[in-house]
Amino acid sequence: MWIHSDGSSTILECKIHPNAKKDSIDGIKDNMLCVHLSAPPVEGKANKALVKYISKRLHIAKSKISITHGEKSRIKVLCLDGIGPEEVLSGLGLTQ
Repeated sequence: MWIHSDGSSTILECKIHPNAKKDSIDGIKDNMLCVHLSAPPVEGKANKALVKYISKRLHIAKSKISITHGEKSRIKVLCLDGIGPEEVLSGLGLTQ
């Protein structure tokens, strides 16, 4: 499951595609949220861009988003503090 609740947080599994033309969400593929980012995968730029993009889409503070696994991988696990899975799906324009 690419999205699930963990207490008051939501865990989100993403596959990142850096160096894209623009930041966008490409839906669910291989049971992961596919996110295209314009940032390059060097010096943590893609990680910062991912957190910024998700926070903007969900209207939550960047400090409420942490990368729990995959800092140096294209597959990342995010912990979104204080927001439920339904709110995440709605904010990202997706349905489960």
